[in-house]
Amino acid sequence: MRQRLLQGGPDGFHDYELLEYALGLAIPRRDTKPLARRLIDEFGDLPSVFAASAAELSRVEGLGEGAAAALKFIEALSVRQLQRRALGRPVLASLDAVVDYLHARLAYELTEEFRVLFLNNRSILIRDEKMGDGTVNQAPAYPREIVKRALELGASAIILVHNHPSGNPAPSRDDIQLTRSILDAAKPLGIAVHDHLVIAREAHASLRALGLI
Repeated sequence: MRQRLLQGGPDGFHDYELLEYALGLAIPRRDTKPLARRLIDEFGDLPSVFAASAAELSRVEGLGEGAAAALKFIEALSVRQLQRRALGRPVLASLDAVVDYLHARLAYELTEEFRVLFLNNRSILIRDEKMGDGTVNQAPAYPREIVKRALELGASAIILVHNHPSGNPAPSRDDIQLTRSILDAAKPLGIAVHDHLVIAREAHASLRALGLI
């Protein structure tokens, strides 16, 4: 498998084969193909395997704490690489890369998470922060806290982000109302709200593109 990958790249591999090889690095001298197939059967697809929590992974027969940690390290490495590529440049000039990063970070989470990208006056990222954890269909976020944090960081603009575990990226009425409340709180202080992105497994929605900002 190592030679196949080095010589031909990853395109010729099934998902379970890539996972099998990764597991083999964490569990040497063992046939990890059955475990790789079991993980994909359990979680549905390869991205969902890596998005699963360490506790969820450890409940799968044959996967110990060390192998679960190895999978989470691989996920963290992938997200970090996408983050560096997307957010090291002006965010508005590399929005597709930013969406790729946000998708890797949020699309397979089982509960909603509200994040804010804080930008300077050149649209360079100052900070990417979680501002709220939620349930399967709601993540609380507070306009005053978001604006306060923007002022603390010296941000001149923000991009709001949250995920929809349901798989439907369409913004809800509450999403629209929250966005407008944040706009109302930010505008008098000279803080621009560039967009509110809703991330789902197979797609995303932009409230600006939909004419809702």
